[in-house]
Amino acid sequence: MARIFSSFALLALAFSLAIASDHSPLQDFCVADTNNQVVVNGMTCKNASLVQASDFYFSGLHNKGNTSNALGFRVTPVSVTQLPGLNTLGISLARIDYAPFGINPPHTHPRASEILTVVKGSLEVGFVTSNPENRHISKILKRGDVFVFPVNLVHYQRNVGKVNAIAIVGLSSQNPGVIPIGNVVFGSKPDISTDILAKAFQTSDDVISNLQVKF
Repeated sequence: MARIFSSFALLALAFSLAIASDHSPLQDFCVADTNNQVVVNGMTCKNASLVQASDFYFSGLHNKGNTSNALGFRVTPVSVTQLPGLNTLGISLARIDYAPFGINPPHTHPRASEILTVVKGSLEVGFVTSNPENRHISKILKRGDVFVFPVNLVHYQRNVGKVNAIAIVGLSSQNPGVIPIGNVVFGSKPDISTDILAKAFQTSDDVISNLQVKF
């Protein structure tokens, strides 16, 4: 299992290299200086003479994510925050664990396309195209299958099996970001006015208030 897992992790990373979209680096590397408070579009570079192998290393994708939550899924990200050597390289990686029938709910990545490889189990995956068509494109994936979610489109995954599932994803940004639709609409701080959401979703203020409490 460990050998299969490693192979798929490398495969996902190779694909993400091919779809990198962040700005190209102008030097060999720019390891993120996580102690620097200067705000730039990305992270400032650590002094190259202080760079170590540990700056390009992350260990943890072999560990199972805790899926004991309401949605039954857990993401273990490997972005620039966890792996400073990714800074300016335009790629990142994640492991996603799913409990039986767990879901990664509808969300978008504002700065990245995503390529997903199923390592264990079976997943229903899908995304929705933009206006005016709003076409729902979905498919059932099994171990070894690969699926791509185009940048910024709403997408999701669901474990359709009775056993745990695992996927490895590559993303075309060092910091892809995530916008869960439910959290953004019903869990914003401060709240979006209930009358606005009630009219947008053609429902009552009470229904909206109940959803806001849950998020």
